[in-house]
Amino acid sequence: MNAYEEYMREVARPMREELTNAGFEELNTPEEVDQFMKENSQPALVVINSVCGCAAGLARPAAIHSLKNEKKPQNLVTVFAGQDREATAQMRSYFTDIEPSSPSMAIVKDGELQYFIPREQIEGFEVEEIINQLTEAYNKYC
Repeated sequence: MNAYEEYMREVARPMREELTNAGFEELNTPEEVDQFMKENSQPALVVINSVCGCAAGLARPAAIHSLKNEKKPQNLVTVFAGQDREATAQMRSYFTDIEPSSPSMAIVKDGELQYFIPREQIEGFEVEEIINQLTEAYNKYC
């Protein structure tokens, strides 16, 4: 790992911990993504994390606060775009016909995409609006 990659990993640490401290499991390799998608039979929330401002101010807070809903995903996982590139690309490979965007959020079950919130439905929205999108999806898919 070169000095730049090490620096960026250090900068991103609190952004990772915000989700892992809330119960999200990080998937850092394509193999971890494949294993999760193969074995997961319950509704799961996938957060494609990033260092951008809308991830910090909107996506991560909305994902965390949405978990207060009575109905919610059984499993919580995250991949980090721009950091764990291969794992992120592998997760995105399960989202057929969806343009890559980060941050973004998805509900998956049995290796299949159930629901997707792209960056365009995060950036420029209020945290409460994103929470509402997620809780509506939880009520339908969980």
